Amino acid sequence: MKLNRRARRPAENSSALSDLAFLLIVYFIVIAGFNANKGFLMNLPAEDSARTVLKDDLLRFELDAAGTLLFQGAAVNVAQAKNTIKAAVAGNPNIVVALSVDPKTPWQQVVSFVELAQGLAVDSFSFSMTKQ
Repeated sequence: MKLNRRARRPAENSSALSDLAFLLIVYFIVIAGFNANKGFLMNLPAEDSARTVLKDDLLRFELDAAGTLLFQGAAVNVAQAKNTIKAAVAGNPNIVVALSVDPKTPWQQVVSFVELAQGLAVDSFSFSMTKQ
């Protein structure tokens, strides 16, 4: 007894399978939920919020119009300021460094001091402009 086998036919139209594969790929891409780059997120305090800082936890520096760094009314250089901040952070990790800046201070002096505070791992740093 001889079995009737069908002869193989060449693939006529495979576009239906490729369409199905494409739709499945698109479906899984859509439901994958990409992590979008959200940029730099910074939590800023509310405008009307206040933070209480003890006097012992505060180091206040000033930059005058000439770019001179002042600590407790006396002029200090960057090395002295670095040693002062380093000693204060070692003794109290909750120290707050505050910088008052004269509006006519050269901007590079302000940037240099911010980099100094950042390099010394100061957790709380703030600066404000002095009134003329």
